[in-house]
Amino acid sequence: MNKKEIQRSGDKELARRISALAKHNKVLAGRIQELAKENEELFKKIEEYERTIEAIEKPAQKEIVEQGLSVLKFRMATVLYAEIKGFSKISGETPSLGYMDDLDGLMREFDIIARKYNMRKVKTIGDTFMYAGGIPEKNSTNPVEVVLAAYEMSGHLEILKADNNRFNIWELRIGIHTGLVTAVLSGRNKNISEIKGDTVNVASRLGAACSKGKLTISVNTFELVKEFFTCDFNGRMPVKYTSDLTMYYVTGIRPDISENGGGLLPGSNFYTRLRLIQFTDIQEAVLDKMERELPGGLYYHNIKHTIDVITEVELIGWAEGVTEKEVLLLKTAALFHDAGHIESYDGHEEAGVRFARRVLKKYDYTNDELDTIEELIMATKMPPEPKNLLEEIICDSDLDYLGRSDFVPVSNLLYNELKERNMVGSIDEWNRLQIKFIRKHQYYTETARKLREVNKRRQIERLKKLTEKEEN
Repeated sequence: MNKKEIQRSGDKELARRISALAKHNKVLAGRIQELAKENEELFKKIEEYERTIEAIEKPAQKEIVEQGLSVLKFRMATVLYAEIKGFSKISGETPSLGYMDDLDGLMREFDIIARKYNMRKVKTIGDTFMYAGGIPEKNSTNPVEVVLAAYEMSGHLEILKADNNRFNIWELRIGIHTGLVTAVLSGRNKNISEIKGDTVNVASRLGAACSKGKLTISVNTFELVKEFFTCDFNGRMPVKYTSDLTMYYVTGIRPDISENGGGLLPGSNFYTRLRLIQFTDIQEAVLDKMERELPGGLYYHNIKHTIDVITEVELIGWAEGVTEKEVLLLKTAALFHDAGHIESYDGHEEAGVRFARRVLKKYDYTNDELDTIEELIMATKMPPEPKNLLEEIICDSDLDYLGRSDFVPVSNLLYNELKERNMVGSIDEWNRLQIKFIRKHQYYTETARKLREVNKRRQIERLKKLTEKEEN
């Protein structure tokens, strides 16, 4: 095979990968729209039921207000309801003290597991208990974390059974549902004392209906965790005021993201995928801060540009064949690469690095990951001099507009930003500078060259026409 054939083969493979990615994104976008519509309809129904309940329970609500309690609503919380069965197996002739000590120890271990996954213990009554994820701090990862905690709880009990026959009397049933919950706050520190709503009721019904030793989740939770866990269909359960609820058993970790592909324990790829979901929480917080604190006159280096770069590093990253972890680092660096404008215009890259390190330590980014993110942010400093593929990807993404159809209006935004800071002369001078810059500029990645290089050359002709108009 000669060089041209190899090149054509590589082009076809790249085109195939980009096309497959585009189709996959289209399918996901369609499914997200469907789920959003379903959730919106569900929330409307829930609000109608809550208004009905409110009318019925006005005396109770009045009592809550009089006691100084308040409530908060969480649109996406995940409730774990579990029952430990086994008391009926303890006969009058059998010493029950040891079994009760075993149960207390088991419950303490469950509490430790719950805290590990940022879950709040809501209730314990005898052999039943309830935890909730996504409260009091909202997050996007709570469905996966709650199911993972339940999976770990179930696995812990099985290990105890294998080591000590006395634990064989205990059977664990767990039901999990994701949806809207109302949390009742009490006391001077406004701690959550109770959670209410259909989500709680459905979770408890799932727990009561599932077989012993099984972990049952609702279709709501399934849609949010199916990329992490293997699940089997488990029938449908009738639910008041709505259609039957589809149920699933969680049977293990997806082999492709499990440790050694065994499907029993989560592997490093599992947590990378979870952190990609967590990134949406980080992004929301950072973009919110940028919206509130970025100075005026940033017509180009603003939230829109940040989102554009985040989107582009993911597109180019997947097309260039980088790993999920590398995509995470690219997106994180893109999020912070211009956030330093909050602190200063000059040297904003260094300020962005400091900001990133402060924020990301709270999300357990390692020192090596923080170092890589710093290098990626600094690689966007003009003039760009990328030293590896990841730096090439973020540099190409940062200057993606040079090869886009909206180049002229975007270029004008940058001109207005620089003009306001007395960093550039007339629009004619700016256009001439742009012509020189584009002629010298090169995209580093093969993907960017294929997507943008042709349009980039056209920009020069467009700018020439603009400069000719200025001269006339």
